[in-house]
Amino acid sequence: MNDVLLKASNIGIIPVIAIEDAANAVPLAKALSEGGLPAAEVTFRTAAGEEAIRQIAANCPDVLVGAGTILNVEQCDRAIAAGAKFIVSPGYNEELVAYCIEKNIPVLPGCVNASDMTRAANAGLEIVKFFPAEPSGGVNFLKALAPVFPKLNFMPTGGVNTKNLMDYLGYDRIVACGGTWMVKKDLIEGQRWEEITQICKDAVKTMLGFELRHIGINCADEDEAARVAKAFSSLLGLEYKPGNSSIFCGTAVECMKTPGLGEKGHIAIGTNSVDRAIYHMEQRGFVFDESTRKTDAKGRTKAIYFKDSIGGFAIHLVQK
Repeated sequence: MNDVLLKASNIGIIPVIAIEDAANAVPLAKALSEGGLPAAEVTFRTAAGEEAIRQIAANCPDVLVGAGTILNVEQCDRAIAAGAKFIVSPGYNEELVAYCIEKNIPVLPGCVNASDMTRAANAGLEIVKFFPAEPSGGVNFLKALAPVFPKLNFMPTGGVNTKNLMDYLGYDRIVACGGTWMVKKDLIEGQRWEEITQICKDAVKTMLGFELRHIGINCADEDEAARVAKAFSSLLGLEYKPGNSSIFCGTAVECMKTPGLGEKGHIAIGTNSVDRAIYHMEQRGFVFDESTRKTDAKGRTKAIYFKDSIGGFAIHLVQK
């Protein structure tokens, strides 16, 4: 996947911004970034859109900024000159798509039917915009149509919010969602940056969906693991489930037959997407132990440990 599109996928939620005053662009971008969403699709629907892109690109280099509602090649050139790293259009424009491919800039044309998706697939695109998502049938529509286009992925925009966000991101053909709920007009014009940051934090929290999966206890040997596991099973009424390297008590407690990572053991934290969680946690300064990364057949991370322990316990993320 293109590096720009990979970053968009790791961020997971791309705020879609219609800005009326370019002076608000930089503080808005900083508010989004502080909330965990260092990205912005700035639409060309307003006169300030082009200058807003220019200001964000010049002053917020860590923010992935793109141009939305691009209708033609002339607007595309202006957006690229302003600093846009990707181009989004509301519909499929053959000339625009071909031009972006020639310029080697990622383009996400709007596709809402099989004809549009066929054009996109034949053009070799990796990701398209599904817009307007909810009025066009939502995630169920995509699940019905996407299998016909196995190499095409989607970024739904239009009607996506915190309530249905995981309905979309829970489908593995959706790489990110575009949204406006954290950048409503009144929030921007009122310069309510702290509120925007908090909305973003809440969205990221929902997207990652961290929850305790199990606690692993380091035991000296198999006999000790059996004694500890039987004690927990009896205490909590959990199923005793012996395995090759450990014994589980239900799904809550894992007793290691030989000591593993961590002085005392490990704590497993489930997340909706390990790869996306890695990106967001690294942005917060956390470091992972790459030697512990485990992937599935598609190359997606399904488990990884943090480099540092907490309270004597190694911490690892696992795919829900």
